[in-house]
Amino acid sequence: MPSQRQLRVGELIRHVVAEILARGEIADPEIEAMMITVPEVRMSPDLKHATVFVTLTAGGDASNAVKALGRHAKWLRGQVAHKVNLKFAPDLRFKYDTRFDETDRIDALLRSPDVARDLKADDDET
Repeated sequence: MPSQRQLRVGELIRHVVAEILARGEIADPEIEAMMITVPEVRMSPDLKHATVFVTLTAGGDASNAVKALGRHAKWLRGQVAHKVNLKFAPDLRFKYDTRFDETDRIDALLRSPDVARDLKADDDET
């Protein structure tokens, strides 16, 4: 389990990165063309590494988004250092967050005719 400090610092960094993306401060046409959100940032125990999870709200290629953000990781690190008061600015690593894709997959399974049939059979028995 992450400590309260890890959670707090992760949330601060999430806000800074999300704000930068929302304002379009990264001068990269590839990033500007995508609708990127930041649902979570996980910090290492020593607070020197931050894993920034991103999702694409308007579709697009997730691997391209992660690569594009990775190209600007040093600049983003500098921006985080200016806005978050930490002894060391953490290295930023970007990963695509698959939780929402998994939720969509489970919803589709639950709406499938086979599952609906099984659920209807359970209702009939009670």
